[in-house]
Amino acid sequence: MSETPSPSESSPQAKAEARASEAAAIRRRWITLGEGLAVIAVLISGLTLWNNWSERSDTEAAKTADAQHASWSAATLVLQATGSGESTLTLKPVSPAQSVQSQKVLFPSALGLAPAETTGEPRIEAGWFDSALKKARNDAKLPDDSRGDERLPVVVTTQFLVDGEPHEDVALYDVGYSITGRFLGGHSVTLRGVSLVSHVKTAAAQAKLDARWKASLPKKP
Repeated sequence: MSETPSPSESSPQAKAEARASEAAAIRRRWITLGEGLAVIAVLISGLTLWNNWSERSDTEAAKTADAQHASWSAATLVLQATGSGESTLTLKPVSPAQSVQSQKVLFPSALGLAPAETTGEPRIEAGWFDSALKKARNDAKLPDDSRGDERLPVVVTTQFLVDGEPHEDVALYDVGYSITGRFLGGHSVTLRGVSLVSHVKTAAAQAKLDARWKASLPKKP
């Protein structure tokens, strides 16, 4: 019976073949490892590029949103008044970036008044409406003297500029006033200030104004 030769008894050719086979296996392992590292490197590079693009996109989106918000804020007009306790209120925008060019002031239809218009000097004057207001108060049997600040709703349409660009704002305001005296002896109307109620669309402005005026009057029995 024949015996299997021991490794030491293997032929030189067999040893050479074994060494060549082992070397080939090692080379295959290195190639496979290299390919894996190359794939990982590509993935990392891709993720880095995507992350950089995402960050740039987020930054640009944030800048765009900030710019849009700033533009919207600049184009949103809110008026404030000075001259409380007088017969004329001087109006000016809260934002110093806005410059008023002209205004038109609408009054409740029940007062029977034409709109008052200003150019370059935004204001509200008691003389525009005091006679009609006194008569309306008398017809509604309102007190001769104010019990705190009374309110007259008006719609103010303002043409104004922001960075040289023209804009228009239509808003419902309450004009605060006080009244003293008696109907036959003569009343005195003193203006107190203005308060923004809401921004409105031009087509609906008069209807909203009249509804607010009606709501301010006492209910008929």
